Amino acid sequence: MNRRRLSAAALAATLVLTGAAGCSSKAKPAGDTTGDKAAGGVKAGVGVNDTAIRLGSLTDMTGVYASLGKSVTQAQQLWVKQTNAAGGICGRTVELTVRDHGYDPQKALAAYTELEPSVLGFTQFIGSPFVSAVKERIDGRDKGLVIPQAWSASLLGSPYIRTVGATYDVETINAVGFLLDQKRIASGDRIGHVYFEGDYGENALTGAKAAAAEAGLTVFEQKIKPTDNDMTAQVAALKQAGVKAVVISAGPRQAASLVGVAAAGGWNVPIVGNNSAFAPQLLATPAGAALQKDYYVASSALPIGSTEAAPAALAAAYKAEYPDSGLDNGVVAGFTAGALFGEVLKKACADKDLTREGIRAALLGLKSYDNGFGITHDFSDPKAPSTRQSVILKPDAGVPGGMKVVKEATAAPAATKFTPTP
Repeated sequence: MNRRRLSAAALAATLVLTGAAGCSSKAKPAGDTTGDKAAGGVKAGVGVNDTAIRLGSLTDMTGVYASLGKSVTQAQQLWVKQTNAAGGICGRTVELTVRDHGYDPQKALAAYTELEPSVLGFTQFIGSPFVSAVKERIDGRDKGLVIPQAWSASLLGSPYIRTVGATYDVETINAVGFLLDQKRIASGDRIGHVYFEGDYGENALTGAKAAAAEAGLTVFEQKIKPTDNDMTAQVAALKQAGVKAVVISAGPRQAASLVGVAAAGGWNVPIVGNNSAFAPQLLATPAGAALQKDYYVASSALPIGSTEAAPAALAAAYKAEYPDSGLDNGVVAGFTAGALFGEVLKKACADKDLTREGIRAALLGLKSYDNGFGITHDFSDPKAPSTRQSVILKPDAGVPGGMKVVKEATAAPAATKFTPTP
């Protein structure tokens, strides 16, 4: 998603070289599902012994998604600390090994190759192109559970790579559905879509087109690169095209520029973004006032500033653990992914199977998982997103984390009938 972004095919080629250097002659059975009974009569495999369960984290702490990566990683480290303080899982402590790939494809694939032989699975992997590049290897040989911090429909279909939340296409359908429900747009209108080239933006565009076809809208496209930070030209084109609303599937900087430029030019239309198109730090910029006026974000979870029990407890615990860090929705995304992995481990323990195949089977058994963050998830079908619902949020500088709920979790009619394509 940045200027160093490679296609999945190119990354796969890189992986062949990286993997060849790291495999040598110590081949192991796929998923190592033949482990002996260990402590408590539980079958154990890669990353599990009598005292510990070892997990991996492949994050971006120094690259283009450093802010997100820091929040996600610290939240998962908090989850590990809380879990171990409560006695661990299956009589074992949880260990989390973190590698920062800086959103560099070679570093990301090298880190995966390094950690994969020694961990049960990964609580995060930032970068959908990187995950896509190792998808064939994960499905074919490694078989370790990976929870990506990415929501592209291209990641669907694998029993081992499981997203938590709606995919970008479904999320975008719900974003357009919100505008329709609010009567901000209607059949016959033209809507704009500003989107990143690549998996994220193009998958979101698929959703926008599906929503438009269902509602009798037309879509005016504006493709951009992650290095395009000034949206002046895009606003001019959208205004000239006469669009009545805009969807943005890009990063926080692009969203702030789009909203700010539109407001400065007196062009007032509702703008709604995907979950990656906001950061609370934007509220302290010149675009802050405009973002709080008529900008919205679709999300697969309640925001960290929600007064509901789970978000409130997480916000308090996170601030206590990291008093110098700000609150944002990366905290929610990281913690909920860690907690999901924990739930799967507990179920696998009850099934007496802590191998990688045992983890796969345990996750498939979670058909109605409520993590307390506003949406119930179904992980029984790897070909489907875990939910088709989205919460609609609005920036608000008076709320911790800078976001408040304006519409509770729901699925637009078009989202319920839409079938994402991997």
